[in-house]
Amino acid sequence: MRTTGDAGGGQSALTGPVEVVGVGLLGTSVALACAAAGIDVLLSDSVASHVRTASGLGAGRRRKPGDTPQLVVVAVPPAHLGEVITRALADSPDAVVTDVGSVKASPLAYVREHSPDDVRRYVGGHPMAGSERSGPLAATATLFEGRPWAVTPHPEADPAATALAGELAAVCGAVPLTLSPEEHDQAVARTSHVPHLMAALVAGRLAVAPEGHLGLSGQGVRDVTRVAAGDPGLYGQIVAGNARAVTELLTEVRAQLDEMITAVGTGDAATLDVLLKEGQAGTRAIPGKHGGPQTAQATIYVTVPDEPGNLARLFADAGESGVNIEDVRIDHDPGRPVGVMELIVADDAADRMQAVLESRGWVAHR
Repeated sequence: MRTTGDAGGGQSALTGPVEVVGVGLLGTSVALACAAAGIDVLLSDSVASHVRTASGLGAGRRRKPGDTPQLVVVAVPPAHLGEVITRALADSPDAVVTDVGSVKASPLAYVREHSPDDVRRYVGGHPMAGSERSGPLAATATLFEGRPWAVTPHPEADPAATALAGELAAVCGAVPLTLSPEEHDQAVARTSHVPHLMAALVAGRLAVAPEGHLGLSGQGVRDVTRVAAGDPGLYGQIVAGNARAVTELLTEVRAQLDEMITAVGTGDAATLDVLLKEGQAGTRAIPGKHGGPQTAQATIYVTVPDEPGNLARLFADAGESGVNIEDVRIDHDPGRPVGVMELIVADDAADRMQAVLESRGWVAHR
């Protein structure tokens, strides 16, 4: 994995116009970011009201005959990526075409088959950002700020096209990273697609649970199942588009699940311990804050009455400790009108923050 400045050696300035095809959440956010940078943005969508809405937000203007974009950004559902990319290459014969789809190998294969003479002008992209909301009204020019944006050149790609795709990511405030299409799909299968499918299976067991069982739900089950709430139709398209990489990983997980079932059923504590420790090691492998290495952290649990103003007071008191809060989670007590805030801080600073909070009347523990 490299920054795009290392890949291809092509140099190209993104001056516009930029056409965005598909003005939902991602497409409109790209358009807003480009417009904020002073770039002329052209908007296209099969739903005319989406273009009107995005235009009203200041994202750009409808593409008209005679407009000649420098760069076309395809932001349509995964099942239609290859077709729309191919059409964009034909409609804009002098433009570079990129996309913001979550799978990369399958649309590239489609373009190679249906538009082999133009494939050099296509370089895929995938910003690792999104929202539970959808449509142009959910868009924001800052959606991609500080987020990774995969740029996925292939052997036939023009270096200048790769550079332009990377510059789009930079204009949107993202951090461009270069991977091959195959590397990208393997990476997102491991970090996104398979975790989503696993969450769906666990959440599915909750849907058929007796009501009394769900009364014991805590933050752990919410953490494990949160992503399962995503749009099944969209995620079905994503997984289908990355079937090979997802299937390979699911097969590995199935083998380990069989091993775990046997270990639990037979009381094989040694094997179970190995599997649990492997999972623990995996959590430590996830990059820490700002993509850096993980650091030793501690969690301070604070009981917070569920009343207006208490969260603001808690954060103000925590700030008096001079300790930075690295992360925050909240769990609600099912039996009382209180919540339990989890303040994650550097391990060597936890005692100081806890002492300050307790001195201000908070019930806090580690």
